[in-house]
Amino acid sequence: MASPARMTKARLFRLSVVVGSLFMILLIIVYWDNVGTAHFYLHTTLSRPHGVLPTAFQGDRQESLAEVDEFLETLLSSDLKQSSVKLGRRTEQPLLQASSRPVAGNLEENVRGYDWSTRDARLILDQEKLQAERRRTLRELCANSSFTFPTKERSFDDIPNYELNHLIVDDRHGVIYCYVPKVACTNWKRVMIVLSESLMDQGIPYADPLDIPREHVHNTSTHFTFNKFWRRYGKFSRHLMKIKLKKYTKFLFVRDPFVRLISAFRSKFELENEEFYRRFAVPMLKLYSNFTSLPTSVSEAFEAGLRVSFSDFIQYLLDPRTEKMAPFNEHWRQVYRLCHPCQIEYDFVGKLETLDEDAAHLLQLLKVDHLLRFPPSYRNRTASSWEEDWFAKIPVAWRQQLYKLYEADFVLFGYPKPENLLKN
Repeated sequence: MASPARMTKARLFRLSVVVGSLFMILLIIVYWDNVGTAHFYLHTTLSRPHGVLPTAFQGDRQESLAEVDEFLETLLSSDLKQSSVKLGRRTEQPLLQASSRPVAGNLEENVRGYDWSTRDARLILDQEKLQAERRRTLRELCANSSFTFPTKERSFDDIPNYELNHLIVDDRHGVIYCYVPKVACTNWKRVMIVLSESLMDQGIPYADPLDIPREHVHNTSTHFTFNKFWRRYGKFSRHLMKIKLKKYTKFLFVRDPFVRLISAFRSKFELENEEFYRRFAVPMLKLYSNFTSLPTSVSEAFEAGLRVSFSDFIQYLLDPRTEKMAPFNEHWRQVYRLCHPCQIEYDFVGKLETLDEDAAHLLQLLKVDHLLRFPPSYRNRTASSWEEDWFAKIPVAWRQQLYKLYEADFVLFGYPKPENLLKN
């Protein structure tokens, strides 16, 4: 029988192996994440415990990862912001030249509906109550078995990495933003760039969101998103995602689904967009307008009066062949497919219809309102009141099918069913 002293030594040896292993794991993570995510500086004003952290591992691996969890959460709970300064600024950021702010008279900005004028004070909303109601609606509907839509029942582990590319992470402030195209995402991406210091101008991080050029805002290399975790963290990537989802503040902004479709159509098919002309307009014109020979460039097509109609666009969305060829483009993909609201418990749900109030409240809650202001919002010119005009030439049967296609977004985010558009 082993002596007590020998048993104690064995326990100490095993303990030292575990601690050493955990330390090596941490060093590997810090090494892989050489651009700042090792700071692990948390801002948890909105974040709160969401129950036991789920894991896909079993047996001894599950027990080991539980130990890793405990170790990492201890680090995550510590304020290491000061030490992060010692690590220095990001060294792999591209150096950008200073740019001018968007010009109000620019055609693209006019079609998008930007408004850089001073806004009148609006009715102050009870934001806390409003946010609680929006979160409650999401929780209840996601738990309601009678309300179903594709992908609702899958777990977070079932979501493939390529579907996590809209979740932008700011480790400096502990924020995760799921961006939805056509819902002020350009300016929210600008805010995330300022907060995360992921772009520099002549070696200095941008401090004013409006100074960041649009072409860099939408460059995928600019943002650290969940789908990039595998490249940095290897087999620990999904586990670290769950830790950050548990600890960080998660937010998204949404919009009336039909109005968002109108906005997407206007910006992608009423403007000369070469990429969207070749990828989408040409097939639409051939399939639904019976054109056999089309110009190779969008400028030639516009000169000849060949443009996609809103009717062509709706037919394209409803055509079952569209999804068989490829998933919807992000500009008209449903929000539940972009942001996975039944797999991710969001702390803040903003709406474009209340953008000014929601943005100001969120920046306050994140305690970054002293660092920046949300850029001047664009007036919602693609308003709900326009829907009847836009859908006037769309058959009622198509409208009803379109509503079914986007019903989950209407219901999850509290938008009323557009009964006036769906009746004969």
